[in-house]
Amino acid sequence: MFTLHGTRALVTGGSRGLGLASAEALAHAGCDVVLNHYNDRDKAEQECSRLQRETGRRVFHLDADVGNPESARAMVRRAAELLGGLDIVHSNAGICRFIPFFEIDDENWQRHIDVNFSAGFWVTQTAARLMVEQQTGGRIIFTTSVGAFRSNPTQTHYCATKGGLHLLMMGMADELGRHRITVNAIAPGWMHTDINDAQSRDESLVKPFLAAKVSVGRLGTPADMQAAVLFLASKEAEYVNGATISVDGGWNAQL
Repeated sequence: MFTLHGTRALVTGGSRGLGLASAEALAHAGCDVVLNHYNDRDKAEQECSRLQRETGRRVFHLDADVGNPESARAMVRRAAELLGGLDIVHSNAGICRFIPFFEIDDENWQRHIDVNFSAGFWVTQTAARLMVEQQTGGRIIFTTSVGAFRSNPTQTHYCATKGGLHLLMMGMADELGRHRITVNAIAPGWMHTDINDAQSRDESLVKPFLAAKVSVGRLGTPADMQAAVLFLASKEAEYVNGATISVDGGWNAQL
């Protein structure tokens, strides 16, 4: 069992999918947690109540659009107020609208940049400043993607933002390590979540993909992310900085 760096964690996009799995892992490991969500209050309240019962930890939710700089920064500051500080931040919120390149309009392009890329900057810069003020170090984790290293049809816009997020992580790691703040990423492969439910249930897409790309022979699930989250959030990972853990069943090995 890993020893977590502190007990105060914020997870963006935390009411569903990969973010909820991260929040579950952190709460069960002893963290008080804030789940950030956007217009998902009923689900967030339900999950907070469940995690409080299961873990005995304090679990809050905050509704904020992290794709808006003022909302994102205010949400981080409010999370720190609720928890009495921040030790761990998992910048996870993201969107992926499957659109062929010629059909990507300006609204979709900008929204993917704001939520998938700029939000990571707004959230983590605010959090890192708080961690420096605390003088206790910290852990920052990004959810990037295998798409940070390659692109896929109908995901050109999505993959471009994830590639930018990967480089943001590396630059932050270089600058923040001196403050005992480590910055790392988890790059999931094809995970069956709400964001891609229709595609994940389409056997005509899934079977050839698994045969060609994923040596373990199945799609990922949000639970497959949890061990990586706990490791990167732990005291044991204090010398891991600027790294990416691929959680993809072997897909990245095929690139």
